[in-house]
Amino acid sequence: MNKYKLTLLALCLALVCQAKVTLPSFFTDRMVIQQNSILTLPGHARPGRTVTAIASWNDQKFTTKAAADGSFRLEIPTPAAGGPYTLTISDGEKLTLSQILSGEVWFCSGQSNMEMPVAGWGKVMNYEQEIAAADYPSIRLLQIKKATAFSPAEDAKVNMGGWQPCSPGTIPEFSSVAYFYARALWKELNVPIGVIDCTWGGTPAEAWTSIETLKQVMGFQKETDKLKQFDYDRSKLITAYQEEMNEWQQQLSKQDTGLDNGTPCWTASEQNGKEWKTMNLPGYWEGRGLRGVDGVVWFQHSFEIPAEWTGKEITLSLAMIDDEDITYYNGKEIARGQGYATPRHYTIPAKDVKAGKGIITVRVSDFGGEGGIHGKPEEMYAEANGQKISLAGDWKYRVGVTLSDLPPAPQSPESSSYPTVLYNAMVHPLTIFPIKGVIWYQGEANVGRHEQYALLFQSLITDWRKQWKSDFPFYFVQLANYLEPVQVQPDSQWAALREAQAHALHMDNTGMAVIIDIGEAGDIHPKNKQEVGRRLSLLSLVHTYGKDYTAEAPAVKSFRISDGKLELTFDADVKIGSYSVYAGSEPAKSASDVLKGFILAGPDGVFHPAVASQRDSRTIVLTSPEIEIPIAARYDWADCPDGNLYGNNGLPVAPFRTDGK
Repeated sequence: MNKYKLTLLALCLALVCQAKVTLPSFFTDRMVIQQNSILTLPGHARPGRTVTAIASWNDQKFTTKAAADGSFRLEIPTPAAGGPYTLTISDGEKLTLSQILSGEVWFCSGQSNMEMPVAGWGKVMNYEQEIAAADYPSIRLLQIKKATAFSPAEDAKVNMGGWQPCSPGTIPEFSSVAYFYARALWKELNVPIGVIDCTWGGTPAEAWTSIETLKQVMGFQKETDKLKQFDYDRSKLITAYQEEMNEWQQQLSKQDTGLDNGTPCWTASEQNGKEWKTMNLPGYWEGRGLRGVDGVVWFQHSFEIPAEWTGKEITLSLAMIDDEDITYYNGKEIARGQGYATPRHYTIPAKDVKAGKGIITVRVSDFGGEGGIHGKPEEMYAEANGQKISLAGDWKYRVGVTLSDLPPAPQSPESSSYPTVLYNAMVHPLTIFPIKGVIWYQGEANVGRHEQYALLFQSLITDWRKQWKSDFPFYFVQLANYLEPVQVQPDSQWAALREAQAHALHMDNTGMAVIIDIGEAGDIHPKNKQEVGRRLSLLSLVHTYGKDYTAEAPAVKSFRISDGKLELTFDADVKIGSYSVYAGSEPAKSASDVLKGFILAGPDGVFHPAVASQRDSRTIVLTSPEIEIPIAARYDWADCPDGNLYGNNGLPVAPFRTDGK
């Protein structure tokens, strides 16, 4: 009898738990709703019950009936900016959301430069002061938790318990660009601002796009067909991937000159052939002689083992390795690792430790983006017997195989980069929540695929507007200057990606924040996110809110060729300058009166540094002693250019070329 009573009690408790009205996770206390819009409330209640919603901003009653599965949907008009308000939803038992503000809501998305927090791993410029001053209760923050899904989800997971007021306690781990953007809007508009941080570092645009749109974009039919073929089933997709990856790895091993039928050739002895070069580590190899290389690179370093280490276990620390490694000591494999940000701590067995020369060989595989052994010098060492020997410094290296020699590697369905998975899990649930617009900072993960990106990015913008049923403004950040500066680099993949981004300006209601002057050659995550947020806010203040500023720098209107010169005419005044955090609305005075950043090509298509002079406030004249007949000009067309042309508003002229498509 007691067992039956307990069972009945459990059933009653379950019914009580199910009785409470539930809403998606992003409907919480302290939220900001988009003013003068229609707020959709999708939720669950007791099946068949009448569901009532009452909003304190108008005290009207809105009702509907829950379906057989308990689902319901209500639509409520929202007021002009103001608050705080309450919203009560009831099916007989009330759910009340309080401290709601009505204002402007912006969806902030992209990869790591949009994700980069104020503190945390990001540590933006002056982050300690920024955190201490981040007391803006009318700015509200919502951070979407990282997740993937193969089909559109109904709800998204959130961090911090939902919406939170901006404060020194809530801002450190929040998107710095989103925060600085919101702060700039709040100071100008004086209305509540809500920003939604929906980001994931290292992710490509295709992961943020719905399958309905992505299947129409060149180059993604294989992936989208596979999703349908396996009925969006994770286990089936993983099985198919493992089979494809095994075949691809076999091809990789066959092509790797460091392997002979799968057996390493370079691990048992020091390598001194002319094919071996020297690289200072730690550091990404892209900036140290292997620009644009993805594939397998072998590294080797030797050091002297002290006599007192004999027979002692050695701890080997190799900082971090992007993406995967196989590590050998004196010809024997001792460990394998993966994860671009995972510290590598390995052990050399005591039985293999003898006085004399110790040879460490590391086979590093990088499948995209940056690659190599990276981190801090103090994170590279061998340690035993209470003594450390630094392994930072010069290592020998040799390329085993580049991915350009192979077909593209299969993409793991468990990766955050897999097509559609971030849209499904992190974006789609929010499409029922009205927003004013989107700010976007992404593209690094698509470098090398610029032709595809031009189509993909415009498709993503169209896709999101379709899903939200709104032609909202979409403002994006063009990639910053990065990697080793090269004066003449017409084949720059980063420049090509920037141009692909700029193609989206042909779409209505878009804008591009140019930051080609505030990147850092050695850091893909530049610290000055304050200026990024400010430049994005200028686009919104001018084009969305009608403020009397200028949001863009001058652009080339036309060019003509005459007497061995190429003349560029701009649509507004330009001047030589440089960015300064103290410059305000004016470009800082350049240390030199020499115009930089221009290259010029003749009929042979070979580019040379251009001599640039300013004829008047809107005309730049280019010549080159190597070119008799100038045909094409480019500006800031390099991975990390140094152009110094600005508008009177202090904004940099965007990279461009006259020979573009």
